[in-house]
Amino acid sequence: MVRQSISVSEPNDEWLKAQVASAEYSSKSEVINDLIRRARRQQLEVEHVRAELIKAEQSGFTDEKPEDLLANFKEEAQRDGLL
Repeated sequence: MVRQSISVSEPNDEWLKAQVASAEYSSKSEVINDLIRRARRQQLEVEHVRAELIKAEQSGFTDEKPEDLLANFKEEAQRDGLL
């Protein structure tokens, strides 16, 4: 693992300490790594939604019912590991 030095504001440091004190995390580094993993996952989800929107805009109109569209979208998201 790469060692890194960062500066955080006092309120953020207090929040990090509270997370460790709650015993949910064993260190501030663990909290920060979890936050980064979540941000990366969220970024992938946003990119996926953008790609789907572009694909939808390029495909034109459809006669599918909204329920069917949602079911198909969820199926694709599960297949892609996003849900």
